[in-house]
Amino acid sequence: MGSIPTAMTVAVVENGKGPAEALKPGRIPTPVPKAGEILIGVKAAGINRPDLLQRMGFYPPPPGAPDTLGLDAAGEVVAVGAAVTRWRVGDQVCALLGGGGYAEFCAVDARHALPIPKGLSPIEAATLPETAFTVFTNVFEGGALQAGETFAVHGATSGIGVMAIQMAKAAGAKVIATGRGADKAAEALKLGADVAIDSTAEDFVERIKAEGGADVILDMVGGDFTQRNLDSLRPNGRLVTIAVQGGAIASVNLHRIMVGRLILTGSTLRPRAADEKARLAAAVEARVWPWIEAGLIRPVVDKTFPLSEAAAAHAYLEAGAHVGKVVLTV
Repeated sequence: MGSIPTAMTVAVVENGKGPAEALKPGRIPTPVPKAGEILIGVKAAGINRPDLLQRMGFYPPPPGAPDTLGLDAAGEVVAVGAAVTRWRVGDQVCALLGGGGYAEFCAVDARHALPIPKGLSPIEAATLPETAFTVFTNVFEGGALQAGETFAVHGATSGIGVMAIQMAKAAGAKVIATGRGADKAAEALKLGADVAIDSTAEDFVERIKAEGGADVILDMVGGDFTQRNLDSLRPNGRLVTIAVQGGAIASVNLHRIMVGRLILTGSTLRPRAADEKARLAAAVEARVWPWIEAGLIRPVVDKTFPLSEAAAAHAYLEAGAHVGKVVLTV
């Protein structure tokens, strides 16, 4: 591209927090990459549920991260800071961000960027970083999922759910997915789930038990789902919580954990140290990128919106009818 402008268009939250319509186009200085960083000319940015929470004032960025929204983006390297050896201007990359993806340009630690997998567009690649990193660290590291085990995930058609189903299948696991409604259950089967449960019509605990129980469950609900998930686990099972859409407080039967030798764990990704995210990036590139390039995982883009319509994109995601990721184009 030509010279880099000193100011750029970005989606900003009017008055600092508010509903979807508070997202407005704005202008801020273009970031300059520091030592160890690259500057990406953004072509597409994924929208994630934490973005909605940040917009509403419930999920502030960690120290040093941009105040603007956007946890993953894809595009072209347009500048490199000192001490960057892997990337060159013109390279096509996607990256995990601490924030700032809803913009024409974003600066990121060079170690948190990965090459756009062969055959994918920037729009498809923008769906990958936040979901792939989250699923890898929670399902394969925290949950220690192995080939031949049974994996269950709630929210089957969310961005995380879509990625979790496909990654677990690629790893050789049996996959049980739940979704609210028959349509979402049907979509889960299309994505590769072996069993799909309409949680509005069927008790997922009894169905998972009927399937022999789960070795690993990935949960984004929390609250009263916690004990129900524990009841769905096989002996030595692992429950991994990554969001608490149903509430952060849960009452659990500790005797069930003791007798079943169960593990209840969880994590967040965004506040992790830069070195830890760099380690994860290398692990994801080594394990997950070959699955993508082999066609075992396909990005699922539900709908795209231009950056100027970020408010409409948030409103669409909040409505909950999407399957996969909603993406902003720049």
